[in-house]
Amino acid sequence: MQFEIICKPSYSLLELKMETGEVIQAEPGAMVYMKGIELRTEARGGLFGGLKRIIGGESFFINRYEAVESNAILGLAPKYQGDVVKVDVDGRLLAQSGAFLAGDDSIEINDRWGGAKTFFAGEGLILLSLEGSGNVFLSSFGGIVEKEVEDGFVIDTGHIVAFEDTLDFQVRRVGGLKETFLSGEGLVAEFYGSGKVWLQTRSIGEFVGWLASLMPRSRN
Repeated sequence: MQFEIICKPSYSLLELKMETGEVIQAEPGAMVYMKGIELRTEARGGLFGGLKRIIGGESFFINRYEAVESNAILGLAPKYQGDVVKVDVDGRLLAQSGAFLAGDDSIEINDRWGGAKTFFAGEGLILLSLEGSGNVFLSSFGGIVEKEVEDGFVIDTGHIVAFEDTLDFQVRRVGGLKETFLSGEGLVAEFYGSGKVWLQTRSIGEFVGWLASLMPRSRN
């Protein structure tokens, strides 16, 4: 399977060239165009797995695209403007809700309880666990930056796309109460261990807040 990422980094589109019998799984609504492709929609992980995904902000269903002829073409794009990047998974990768765009059919997608630290970070209770060996395509809001991190690497929670499971993190305030409420930074995740983190250059939460500030206020 060959791929090309077009219109990087602001309006990225993933184009796949597939041979007969090749299969890729993708989030519902991601398809832009296709030729020589057969689509099957399934409930990922059965009823219980689907309900967990809804709680985590993900779709109940997963789409599987199979090439039914040689030189088939499939175009996929995320829901919002931003980048797409290929990540080679050999083991397990943890991703924030909404970051998964597509992946090889060999990748198993499970939901992992993120614990209270993700709840207080405002990033959702469920992390996606992408397990197996193969390619995964992640999407972001803004561009994607890959960082090799070690103990004490601090990242704003709204900019995390995914990280290797060799890392753990602790959510904390960026400073004292004054810095937390006045600096505009809020909560951060401090990573421990050694591994890779993928970041997005823009925060959806901050963007929504900026748009809200431009909305006209009602007058009583």
